[in-house]
Amino acid sequence: MKISVQKLRQFGGQGLDLPIADLVTRIGSQLGGVEAVEDVGAKYQGVVVAKIVKCQDHPNADRLHVCSVDDGGMTANVDRDADGNVQVVCGAPNVREGMLVAWLPPGATVPDSVAGDPFILEARELRGVVSNGMLASAKELAISDDHEGILEIDSTTAKPGDAFAEAYKLNDYLIDIENKMFTHRPDCFGQLGVAREASGIQQLAFHSPDWYVMNPVFPAIDGTELMFNVSNELPSEVPRFAAIAMSNILISPSPAWLQTELSRLGMRSINNIVDLTNYYMLLTGQPIHAYDYDKVKALSSGDTAQIVIRNPRESEKITLLNGKTIDPRQEAIMIATDQQLIGVAGVMGGAETEVDDKTTNIIIEVGTFDMYSIRRTSMAHGLFTDAVTRFNKGQSPLQNLAVMAKIVDDIQRLAQGRVASQVVDVSQVEGREWVHPPVPVTTDFINLRLGFQLSADEMKQLLENVEFKVQIDGMNMSITAPFWRTDVETREDVVEEIGRLYGFEHLPQILPMRSIAPVAKNQLFELKGQLRDVLSRAGANEILTYSFVHGDLFDKVGQDKSLAYKLSNALSPGLQYYRMSLTPSVLEKVQPNIKAGHDEFVLFELGKSHIQGEIDNTEEGVPKEANAVSVVYATKLPTKTAPYYQVRHYLDWVLRSFRVTDTIKLVSLQDAELYKNPWLEQMIAPFEPGRSAVLVDISESETAGMIWGVVGEYRPSVTKALKLPAATAGFEIDPLVLLKPSGSTPYKALSRFPSVTQDLTLRITSGASYQSLAAVVRNTLEKTVPSKALLTMEPTSIFQRPDDIEHKQVTFRISIASYERTLTDAEVSNFLAEAASAAHNSVGAETV
Repeated sequence: MKISVQKLRQFGGQGLDLPIADLVTRIGSQLGGVEAVEDVGAKYQGVVVAKIVKCQDHPNADRLHVCSVDDGGMTANVDRDADGNVQVVCGAPNVREGMLVAWLPPGATVPDSVAGDPFILEARELRGVVSNGMLASAKELAISDDHEGILEIDSTTAKPGDAFAEAYKLNDYLIDIENKMFTHRPDCFGQLGVAREASGIQQLAFHSPDWYVMNPVFPAIDGTELMFNVSNELPSEVPRFAAIAMSNILISPSPAWLQTELSRLGMRSINNIVDLTNYYMLLTGQPIHAYDYDKVKALSSGDTAQIVIRNPRESEKITLLNGKTIDPRQEAIMIATDQQLIGVAGVMGGAETEVDDKTTNIIIEVGTFDMYSIRRTSMAHGLFTDAVTRFNKGQSPLQNLAVMAKIVDDIQRLAQGRVASQVVDVSQVEGREWVHPPVPVTTDFINLRLGFQLSADEMKQLLENVEFKVQIDGMNMSITAPFWRTDVETREDVVEEIGRLYGFEHLPQILPMRSIAPVAKNQLFELKGQLRDVLSRAGANEILTYSFVHGDLFDKVGQDKSLAYKLSNALSPGLQYYRMSLTPSVLEKVQPNIKAGHDEFVLFELGKSHIQGEIDNTEEGVPKEANAVSVVYATKLPTKTAPYYQVRHYLDWVLRSFRVTDTIKLVSLQDAELYKNPWLEQMIAPFEPGRSAVLVDISESETAGMIWGVVGEYRPSVTKALKLPAATAGFEIDPLVLLKPSGSTPYKALSRFPSVTQDLTLRITSGASYQSLAAVVRNTLEKTVPSKALLTMEPTSIFQRPDDIEHKQVTFRISIASYERTLTDAEVSNFLAEAASAAHNSVGAETV
């Protein structure tokens, strides 16, 4: 973003007339990062305004003229005639006596060559006549591409002997400020906005030009009215579209002052109408477009010009001003007649309605378009224009009429134009929060956050310098942003504004107080670290997957895709949704590991999931992040043990490690009372109900009855869709359950006497619960085994004979060691017999 220092001083007043180095420092520290500073006037050193007092044909060349020019005697070391004039040979077709021109004397460098290979002039003969330098065209002066003749200078602008740079305010510096600094400040993409801010950071009052008002007065129709209609089919994307017709337009090259204004900011001159639209875009940050009225009318049906704002229709194409023909993207905002496209809104106009040398009637458009749509269209078609740079920052639509009224006034003066219609203002501004309501804030709120001690009056002055409206009631302030500001909505915005205007260099340089007391550990963070260690010691392998998944994965595992948050800007097509549980992400990694040659493994992941309907109570509207750990066991090797029990080993190990076995009960998924909960429903979706169980809280706390997770095998449809081995099972639990230990684990010393280990195999009906059988056996042994003994019991297998599908056999390995003596096999057998008898009476078990 290039800023003219002359413009800053023109609108900001003499308060900005400080050394360029100081101004750059202030802008860099309080407004935006300065990338470069260019001395524009340096390339115009020695260029002088001169008057042609005599113009004669060259004696030895048909197309050359010998001119005598009067420079007021300002140039030294040059040959002059008796009248003090200087001889210059010129070949321009428009050269004539009486013209004011730009003379480059010997020793001067042609401005247009400065950026490349500098061309330094000297006195030399041209066909036998000495020429002292040259008379320059606009192209040679680097102010436009016009090389058809020499530049004619307006006699009201300068007189002979004036420095050309001084006459056209080219003794200027350009400050190049990084665009990103103004991303949230669309008003600063105009010279006027930066001048206002430059005054503000100097703590000087800025006053916008008289014409820059929200509701200007337009002149009445002058002469024949030009009829046209505007239809807006995209009101949500085009909140305001203003247009006006003008007649009697005289197209001509722009005056030199306008050409120089554009050239120093990097824009080439085209004609007076187009140049004015570009000039006011650079000045205000509001892009403007001019259409040839007669061309628009010719492309419309009927006798009235039609302008329609719509999306492109199928197969429509448009040729743009740059000669490129595009097939617009389907969602692009287009300007059209009722017959065809004539422009890409906010990006570039169409070639068929271009303002050219034959134009006599025009339509001026000042619109506001959705910045996100403009950005997408620009990226889709590779069209990066100055209009796009400004439109994709989100200009305030409330400045549209001000800019239109000013350019209409200038077209009347500079192109003899006449107003030929009323202003057509298709606006959705009413009811839209373009002007933010007053922001209430206190001085204490601001000073506390900035470390300042500013009074309400001092804060008021800082804000009023940049045209805010401020009302004070003691320490309370009500602050209203001006109509061109779209970024001031909250108290924090006001804090930032005051801090920047006052200067962050005034922040007190005091180190913050800090306690040396140890910081409290994050309980959940510590828990996750311990859980990783527990699972890793058990042989599990941790993986890390994206929090985003493809929508197809939900379908494969049976989850409801409509409950997932969909990303509007997905990193890739395969990462469209937030996951609702971790299990699908882990299951998706099983097949790649099998293909990599791993026959048997356990994977686990610690992460977060998100689901619609689950809202975090701590901050309104913020989706809840549910913590979870998912473990998956898989093997393609032959196994006699059901995968459910394989993964149960890992679950039991985790529960024992965190001492929560007494607060958790496993209940068959088929028998569990599942309460309505979106997270629970999606978590259990991949699991087969008949071969899975849920973890129910049986503690006496407020979480009693809560379901903390699920363990089991997966549905056949899931196994098939994800190409899982048949022996695959897993569990997913909320790690918060592990923060509820049942108490400290009592220390048990090892017995110095050997233990006796025996297996007990019991046959029960297929429908009988393993958990019920295990509970009976353990309870009986704990009652019958002497108190001074160490008892351990673990299941070793659950087996079903092929010829007896109505029963299953459960084998327990029981180890007993006395602290007083060595037990005999017979004594241990008696203990097991009593346990078998109790199991027979309770669940009908038979000893095998």
